[in-house]
Amino acid sequence: MINAGCMEQRSIDSMSKPGVSFSDSHWALILGGSSGFGLATAIKLARHGMNIAIVHRDRRGSMKTIEPEFQRIRDTGVKLVTFNVDALSDKGRTTVLDGLAEVMKADNDEAEPGRVRMVMHSIAFGNLKLVAPLGEDAGQAAADARAQLAKALGVSTEAVTEAVASLFPEADGSDALAALAPPPPYDSEMLLEDEDFARTIYSMGTSLITWVHDVFARGMFASDARVFGMTSEGNATAWRGYAAVSAAKVALEAVSRTIAVEYAPYGIRSNVIQAGVTDTRALQLIPGSALMKASARLRNPYGRLTTPQDVADFIYLLCTDEAGWLNGTVIRVDGGEHIAG
Repeated sequence: MINAGCMEQRSIDSMSKPGVSFSDSHWALILGGSSGFGLATAIKLARHGMNIAIVHRDRRGSMKTIEPEFQRIRDTGVKLVTFNVDALSDKGRTTVLDGLAEVMKADNDEAEPGRVRMVMHSIAFGNLKLVAPLGEDAGQAAADARAQLAKALGVSTEAVTEAVASLFPEADGSDALAALAPPPPYDSEMLLEDEDFARTIYSMGTSLITWVHDVFARGMFASDARVFGMTSEGNATAWRGYAAVSAAKVALEAVSRTIAVEYAPYGIRSNVIQAGVTDTRALQLIPGSALMKASARLRNPYGRLTTPQDVADFIYLLCTDEAGWLNGTVIRVDGGEHIAG
């Protein structure tokens, strides 16, 4: 039997506490919450009184750096439950939802059972292969510019190339040298195949609707719930090596719109956040990420990259009652980076 979740009232006691914005019964379910946007959002919401459930996939050795971040959440006084499982498998999803349902049970007959106020899809598991071999002239324009500069300065081209390599991207203020930098390394032997596309599109795109469906079917959603996906400028811009992820982002936006329309009668809102270029682990895996960061800093009106905290602050606002009329949109959180010439 499908249950849309019981109507609930905020706890007056919890709302009177400084900094608390949510009921004691509210939970955030964050897919990909051990780093980047997901972790920053978990910490932000916890500071405002929302209980947190984090799904992540990390090796045992990584937990030494992740566990202190989880402790920051516990220190806020909210409940925290974490699941180190494959969020993209049926078994992993069942494990999470069974465990969360158990944790959300009321402690006694008078207590209010927990409900999922927010689902955030921040899974970064995509293929970064090229679709075509890199052309032989890749990087030729930058090479020609270095040669011209070397001739004008009366030095060797090798000296200019070494100077650029030593400064970009490590030195402060070196972003403008990006145009002179050699192209990033790409593997032209291993090209994208159909399976790569399918896996990436599901992982970073359509799996959102799978999770929403199962949370809804179990009657775990709050009567006023928010769903968030994460997209990027790569949804409309063709970056080398980003084809599969770009397709996944477009698919994510499409399913988010569907959620916004078809689940609206049950009090569920769905929106997608398009963050500016942010120095996360996921970005660092993209070939040419140093060039992307340099370009973003040069373009951004504030001269800096977007941070996970910037995005977490905004998602917190969208989780409040006052943002309840926002539904079915893609919202840029980038300080004006996208519209800057």
